[in-house]
Amino acid sequence: MKTENKWFTRHALGSAVAVALTATTATSLYAQENTDITEAEEAETTEKISVLGSRIRKGGFDSASPLDIVLTESALKQGIGDLGGLLRNSSSIAGSSQVTPASSTAFVQNGGEGAQTIGLRGLGPNRTLVLINGRRTGPAGTRGGVSSFDFNILPLAAVERLDILKDGASSLYGSDAVAGVINVITKKEDGGEVAVFSSLPTESGGEEFRVNATYGKTFDNGSFSATVDYRKQSELVKGDRDFYNCGEQYIFDQDTGERADTIDPRTGSAWCNDLLWGHVWLYDYQDGDSDNVPTGAKAQFDYDGDLGNYLPPLANEPGNDAQLRMPPGWFLVNYDRASDGVTNADHPFQDQESFIPEIETTTVFLQADYSITDNIEVYAETLLNRRESSANGYRQFWSYKYNETFFATDSLSEGWTGSQWLSPTAITDHNDSGQTVDYTRFVAGITGDINDDWYFDAYVQTSKSDGDYYNDIIYNDSIVDQNFASGSCVGQTTSVREVACVDVPWLSPDLLNGVVSDDVRQFLFGRDFGNTEYTQTTVEAFVSGSLFEMPAGTVGMAIGASYQEDEIVDTPGEQTLLSNVWGASAAGITQGKDETVAVFTEFSVPLLDDLPMVEFLDLEISGRYTDVKSFGSDSTYKIGLNWGLTEEWRVRASKGTSFRSPALFELYLADQSSFLGQRAVDPCINWGANLETGAITETIANNCAADGIASDYVGGAISATVFTGGGAGVLEAETSVSRNAAIVWTPDFADISFSVDWFDIEISGEVTQLGGANLVRRCYSSEFFGSGEPLCDQFDRDPADQRIVDVRDSFINIASQRNRGYDVKFSYTFEAAGGEVEFYTEHTFQKEAQRALFADTLEDENGEFGEPKHVASYSLSYLKNNWSLDWAVNYVGAVSNVQSYFDRVGRNTATYRGQEVDIVLGAESVMYHNFSGAYSFDDEGILVRIGLSNVFDKEPPRVTTLNLGELNSQGNSAFYSQYLARGRSLFVNASYEF
Repeated sequence: MKTENKWFTRHALGSAVAVALTATTATSLYAQENTDITEAEEAETTEKISVLGSRIRKGGFDSASPLDIVLTESALKQGIGDLGGLLRNSSSIAGSSQVTPASSTAFVQNGGEGAQTIGLRGLGPNRTLVLINGRRTGPAGTRGGVSSFDFNILPLAAVERLDILKDGASSLYGSDAVAGVINVITKKEDGGEVAVFSSLPTESGGEEFRVNATYGKTFDNGSFSATVDYRKQSELVKGDRDFYNCGEQYIFDQDTGERADTIDPRTGSAWCNDLLWGHVWLYDYQDGDSDNVPTGAKAQFDYDGDLGNYLPPLANEPGNDAQLRMPPGWFLVNYDRASDGVTNADHPFQDQESFIPEIETTTVFLQADYSITDNIEVYAETLLNRRESSANGYRQFWSYKYNETFFATDSLSEGWTGSQWLSPTAITDHNDSGQTVDYTRFVAGITGDINDDWYFDAYVQTSKSDGDYYNDIIYNDSIVDQNFASGSCVGQTTSVREVACVDVPWLSPDLLNGVVSDDVRQFLFGRDFGNTEYTQTTVEAFVSGSLFEMPAGTVGMAIGASYQEDEIVDTPGEQTLLSNVWGASAAGITQGKDETVAVFTEFSVPLLDDLPMVEFLDLEISGRYTDVKSFGSDSTYKIGLNWGLTEEWRVRASKGTSFRSPALFELYLADQSSFLGQRAVDPCINWGANLETGAITETIANNCAADGIASDYVGGAISATVFTGGGAGVLEAETSVSRNAAIVWTPDFADISFSVDWFDIEISGEVTQLGGANLVRRCYSSEFFGSGEPLCDQFDRDPADQRIVDVRDSFINIASQRNRGYDVKFSYTFEAAGGEVEFYTEHTFQKEAQRALFADTLEDENGEFGEPKHVASYSLSYLKNNWSLDWAVNYVGAVSNVQSYFDRVGRNTATYRGQEVDIVLGAESVMYHNFSGAYSFDDEGILVRIGLSNVFDKEPPRVTTLNLGELNSQGNSAFYSQYLARGRSLFVNASYEF
């Protein structure tokens, strides 16, 4: 494996093109052939290559399709430890927010917690096809939403490079390739290597460690290679970083420009408002001017004995039995600015919540090929991977109770009297989760030459993702059975588990603070275990070769067929199946199977060559007919032109259609019903007070008023039922059109390459699901409310008490999504100071990121958080003898949601407790710098690289956190995949070759 200065191979475009010119996306007989060949024979060999985007072997790397090549070597230079992190730095991917282990833990995302998936052009991972060595690979993950490849599966150590086809390619590769294709090319090298990598943030939390070994050997008739890899991503909890451990409001006085945050007098600092805890929510039914419960007020226990220093005591009139009375030690909070400051909303449990979960992966990857004749070769691959991930969480949980005197009364509500219902809301850290996903993939194939002009390739691929998952749960029958109960439940049994009932001390300050006795803990809390299996089998075969000669060259053709079978079985835990998990969805078993049969063909036609301003002009055409058992059939095509004006200048353009049949989970997700408390689903509850605090926007308030809901509406006492399920028989396939054009310049006078690619992808009938609470909130946030907003037809209110009764949230086809913009790439290599300097940069400028839920509800998110208009990367390397110095920069352009907010609200400010304040809904551009240096001890086969990532310790941008409905935030910061969470990190990579 040793070669002099092998470590310091050419960076980016120069080396990538060299690699691509000597490798094929399908196994090639020419990769490890007899080295004793003539120059003529070598030229003949070089002609017979194929690249991503075509199955026709051609005489060069140029094609009509836009292709990026990412070398895994660049990950080592930047301190990146996994494929997902490396891909997220590519400009065609960095321009949109991606699914990361952090985001899949914070939100419900396809693939389950800990997954990391990639979607090109902001169109989602379901629309980006992932191949390994040119062949399909199945998805992985947990729960019913498994549909995409998880980049935790394959380690960096096994990968040579990543080819990214940035163009719709359904006619070539099938229905998933709407936005493009990522082809993972694995290493095939002689010799062995052992490597160790560690990345240590300068602040504790989020450490990363990896160790791997590889070995390969070439024989007379074949070769094999093996990689074994172990990686551990340590947990990063929110308390590890200042910008995540306290959600300050971050609002500003309009006159002075100074911070206008509420101050917590107990600390003298800005109030932390992450998640309210330890309160008794009050449903007040007093009439008249003597009401002693301010709108929105909640009861809070004085844990530290100092609330009396900041709050007035509860006012009571003798003989007025309707007024609220509470036991000693309780105060009303959260009804004005002063009381907000002492409202408990930052529990210590929050500091222990996982931001990045702990992830451990163990991988074995094997590949081999053997020539059974001079012209025919068989090959095989085996991939075995286990991902174990776990996350710590915390949450609220609540009950509904009568007090001692109102309505039916409850003797357990001692000391609480008046015309109120009570909803004690406790906090708990019983909200952990974990996953163990075993992934297996096997490939067997045969390839060879039919004659001098034609070759064939056929393979079968089968993959299986087997994921066990668990979640801490709260038993629904332990809470709901006793809602609005009168007195003790001792002697009763619960309705589902049929266990002896235990009186939960709902009004105990200890319980509300997360201190739970053993008997109550056993009664309330449990753990549910589920399993998800996803299997995929693919059989594909094609032949490719030369049809006939034309004056400008040889007409090439490829033709083939494929069969694919996908099956998913997701079995939730026992209590989930029994609809006995409080605050979570009840679900059945998701089970579905689909079959896809396709035939495809491709032509490469040389139209002109050797004419003035026409060095060459090639036409590329491909077509595919696909029949999906669950959907039906459709045809797609792609046509491209590749025009070499001169030896230095080239123009290319293409247009193609794609379609994507709905994923299995979108079709067959088992009918689910969940229960959302009214205050979780209904944005119109106390909309008057919430408008004052900035918890809702003016648009929501105005639309709630227009719906006939009073500003002090307290909400219903019965939870809303949210119905979801698959859309089999209802959903239609997505269709899309992709357009691309580019100009490429490669001058002779210097080692320079420059290109500009324009792209435009439009999807019609996109499949999506909004979420129950999000659906209702979008209705009331819509500027089309009252004039036909379709989302408002997806839920019902009870005419008696105006509570939301049902929400219908199944998968739907929305109108359209469109992304367009252009990419710019530039590379330059030159000699300087006795060494070689390499500079490379790539940019994506997004011009449009439109999405329309329905035909008349178009929104453009371009330039907003998660969709920056400009992203880029830069790298500068200096190589001399055994030394290498590398500087890499990842750039995220400025973003702003101000216009989006203004379109909904009509102003650029917010109101908090009657004060109009300035808010921050944007961020300046940020540049993440990474520096490293390496030295190669050639004689010993040792390489050592040391570096810093995020050299200047850039933090995620701070934003206003007033629940304005515009941003995803955690703590003080915007929460999107473009922004780094770990901070500055020292990384070391050491390897030994033998």
